[in-house]
Amino acid sequence: MAGFTVAIVGRPNVGKSTFFNRLLEQRKAIVDDVSGVTRDRQYGVAEWNGKNFNLIDTGGFVPRSEDVFEKEIGKQVMIAVEEANAIIFMVDAATGITDLDESMADVLRRTAKPVYLVVNKVDNHDRLLEATEFYGLGFDNIFFLSSMSGSGTGELLDAITELVPANEEGETEAAPVPKFAIIGQPNVGKSSLLNALIGQERTIVSDIAGTTRDTIHTHYNLFQKEFVLIDTAGIRRKTKVEEDLEFYSVIRAIKAMDEADVCMLVLDAEKGITAQDLNIFSLATRKGKGIVILVNKWDMMEKATNTARDYEEELKKRIAPFSDVPIIFISAQEKLRIHKAIEVALQVYENKQRRVPTSELNEVMLKAIESYHPPVVRGNPIRIKYVTQLPTHVPSFAFFCNYPDDVKQPYKNYLENQLRQHFVFKGVPVRLFFRKK
Repeated sequence: MAGFTVAIVGRPNVGKSTFFNRLLEQRKAIVDDVSGVTRDRQYGVAEWNGKNFNLIDTGGFVPRSEDVFEKEIGKQVMIAVEEANAIIFMVDAATGITDLDESMADVLRRTAKPVYLVVNKVDNHDRLLEATEFYGLGFDNIFFLSSMSGSGTGELLDAITELVPANEEGETEAAPVPKFAIIGQPNVGKSSLLNALIGQERTIVSDIAGTTRDTIHTHYNLFQKEFVLIDTAGIRRKTKVEEDLEFYSVIRAIKAMDEADVCMLVLDAEKGITAQDLNIFSLATRKGKGIVILVNKWDMMEKATNTARDYEEELKKRIAPFSDVPIIFISAQEKLRIHKAIEVALQVYENKQRRVPTSELNEVMLKAIESYHPPVVRGNPIRIKYVTQLPTHVPSFAFFCNYPDDVKQPYKNYLENQLRQHFVFKGVPVRLFFRKK
């Protein structure tokens, strides 16, 4: 099941972003976001009752000038209806029903997809009474809440997660043929890369009809290796206008990411890694996907002796803390190192499947713990007695110790680095869990 996607729509200033940030807050305890990215983040993974879903805030995608405004918002609602699995339609109790709300409601009433009408800013009893006018919009699922205080969000999340299929983490076997998604911003050369690879017509085995309407799966058998390429770039172009909406490409990238084992993030060498790229990177990491970074248009760059080395160092600084990621300098146009890119992606796929025997794991890790003990907490030494790998999709390790809650992040980083040094997990997020022995 590719990830379940929920889009938040509504006119400006009804509180979509506050609400969006609040829903993602719940993950803060588990996941630290890449710094500097959250400001203008428009998508993320929300978690509730052990289920995850993609959340997209359409607010960040609308241009700010008045005249194009309504038309753009209308387009967004159409796209949300078409692409998301469920829609949160947000309105504002403080202002009541406006014409724009009416026209959005009009579009949303026609869809068969679940729509949750969320009346925001209901923060006192009087507001609740006034908010009843929104029943007139004709939606069955209506929720009154306050994004600021968070009251009422639980009921909404319960309703949404009922639709989300249970996480299959750990039970399903990985697909026998690795799936690679080419992701990245518009105009970085995703299509050229795909075409450069497809250029070898004789190697294509078949075109598989995409499992989602708008990702095309091409099945390859290259260099005696088999893999499926998920392309989100130039597929089934809708009218040009919609295609220009960044929102569109974002939803597609997220869908492709959900289906892939390894994401190949394409960057433009001249532009380097942008905030939006870091956003895509951290999302892929949170989803536990393998990652390869491809720096495209490398043939256009002025080179000095250590250009590539310096460039790579700078990139690793930007994507830290998870910087154990292969970085390849390519030119899709010149077909430079594009085979290398595939070989490395296959290698990352293998790393993701890696299972370390428990005896070997303990021998290496207990030695590492012995040479650098966890810090003493409240006068109690933390003792880690045993390590084992969990049977999950993403390489995950359980460390059994006497005070699992007291192991601090710097020490977790040390342990992760030791795992990476001794066993090859390049390009793959690694998860560490601490349990009471």
